Amino acid sequence: MKKMLFVTDLDGTLLTPNQMLSEYTLCTVNALVDSGMAFTYATARSAETAAQVTRGLKTSAPRVLYNGAFIMDSNDRVMLSRVFSQQDKYAIIDELVAAGLCPVVYAIIDGAEKFTFLPDAISTGCKWFLDTRKHCVRYNPTAQKGDLYVGETFYILCIDEHSKLAPFYEKYKDKFHCVFQTDIYSGDVWLEIMPKSATKANALAELKRMLDCRLVVFGDGKNDMDMFRVADESYAVENACEELKSLATAVIGKNSDDSVAKHLKKLFYK
Repeated sequence: MKKMLFVTDLDGTLLTPNQMLSEYTLCTVNALVDSGMAFTYATARSAETAAQVTRGLKTSAPRVLYNGAFIMDSNDRVMLSRVFSQQDKYAIIDELVAAGLCPVVYAIIDGAEKFTFLPDAISTGCKWFLDTRKHCVRYNPTAQKGDLYVGETFYILCIDEHSKLAPFYEKYKDKFHCVFQTDIYSGDVWLEIMPKSATKANALAELKRMLDCRLVVFGDGKNDMDMFRVADESYAVENACEELKSLATAVIGKNSDDSVAKHLKKLFYK
């Protein structure tokens, strides 16, 4: 039988509701990796924020970031998906701004990651999100709308009311990879817009090809649905959305009960 690659989402899945790793999960996963488990995570987070919440966690395969836009190993980071075309980028940003929304635009600018936004236009939910990242080197507020177009854009985020975001999800969902859901921590509604190829499924398919392995995944949210569809086995935590549970091989316990770590141990030693 082929070697298994075990991949978990972070927020709502491996992490506790307090956005941290429990001591049990940290020790258990590290012991499994030391014993030879091929393990990594796939998250919507950036490298920086993922590193903050997984401090001390060992991985033995490249990590998937920004919902699949990046694959990163310990040595370097590779942008897997194509960035938006200039035409698409301008159209999306123009339409969002014209509707009174505040897009947070993630791009590679002069070789560095930045997220650029207009601080005078942000919603309450977006302000909370940005305030938690105020000391990040990627933080890039601007007073000039034109700065939103700069660089190689790969990810656009809007946080606002459901009624304001829903029409844009319907408009963009077929042309781009869009995730439209409620944030599990703040309760705010997020619309994430990425190039069509920027998915966890595409990134993990690449890892599966590179490592010649079977794929076993864990998740909780709508942005995990695509990777559940390409996995050989998939496990939804009990607190997962119903759409994801319907795709799962099985439903395990809650993220608050170290369920992923316990199930990894069970699968690795069976």
